[in-house]
Amino acid sequence: MSLSDVAREAGVSLTTASRALNDSYGVSAATKAKVLATARRLDYVVSPDAVRLAGGPTRRVALAVPHLERWFFGEMVSGIETVLSAAHFDLLLYQVGDADDRHDFFTRLPARRKVDAVVVVAFPVDQHEQERLALMGVSIIAAGGQNADYPYVCIDDYRAGRLAVDHLLELGHRRIAMIAAHDPDQPGWPARSGRSAAYVDALTEAGIAVDHSLIRDVDWGGLNAASAMADILDANPEHAPTAVFAHSDELALGAIRTLRRRGLRIPDDLSVVGIDDHPLAALTDLTTVHQSVREQGEIAARLVLDTLNPGPTADGGVPTSVTAPVTLTVRASTGPAPDRRRPTAATADGPSRREHDRPTAEHPQET
Repeated sequence: MSLSDVAREAGVSLTTASRALNDSYGVSAATKAKVLATARRLDYVVSPDAVRLAGGPTRRVALAVPHLERWFFGEMVSGIETVLSAAHFDLLLYQVGDADDRHDFFTRLPARRKVDAVVVVAFPVDQHEQERLALMGVSIIAAGGQNADYPYVCIDDYRAGRLAVDHLLELGHRRIAMIAAHDPDQPGWPARSGRSAAYVDALTEAGIAVDHSLIRDVDWGGLNAASAMADILDANPEHAPTAVFAHSDELALGAIRTLRRRGLRIPDDLSVVGIDDHPLAALTDLTTVHQSVREQGEIAARLVLDTLNPGPTADGGVPTSVTAPVTLTVRASTGPAPDRRRPTAATADGPSRREHDRPTAEHPQET
């Protein structure tokens, strides 16, 4: 299939067809739409070799992002943009928030072939979508996790989960709840994530049977986590958990809202740990597993540059995968399990030190 075939089918000149496919000036919106529709129907893909012969590399990178409004994705995009802009590359941002967006993206982009690389940010690409990307003949990089065989940067979700749950176990907690989450608009991830697998393995290795009444898997979002926490408490009125592991800080903060509304003290009655080190984690004294999302974005951008301009490495090739480090950051939302907490002299005769530390009108708590 050639450009001439597309032009003939669309009833336009070769020059007009070329300009429409390359989003150039001088073509009406109606004509451009007709040419693009014809190219899609014929499964025409602009030849990368022809583009390079005509004008060299485009110095543009497509960024496919499921959610622009969420902190994780904003940090990732910021890191990618910082490195690529310094290398004089432009970013084309595509939001693929639901099935319609994804279909539109994977249908249109290969036909227009106006980028040198595509970065897929934290959503799984299915077989058909992989085939569409392969038509482009450009570099594909995955940032934040992937199920396809692309160069990638991400964290080890299993290790992050183990750091969180092992921390609670070391504090003496034995009834540990878990709030997991999934994105209903992005199917394709494993049924059990690395973070969930870490929870099960940590409890099993500690000789603790997994209690499914303490586990909830919800659509992503803090409010859904708040409802899940309430559901866990209501399902276990006589044997409530003493700690909760949330798959992200935003889920953890949702759980904390429920605990506070129920009059439960954190961490005296129940400890909470999350993953991410979201900016709100430090402000709310949340114990979490830190990951640098911005740094992962910078690494993804460098993978793009390395694949476009490969240089020597220690083993003579271009690195194809990077696992970013994670570390446990302990703050005030976790403490010893209630039966491990030592009584103080103050608890026998009056308020505890923690009660003395509570904010008052004269000494408000920092926020």
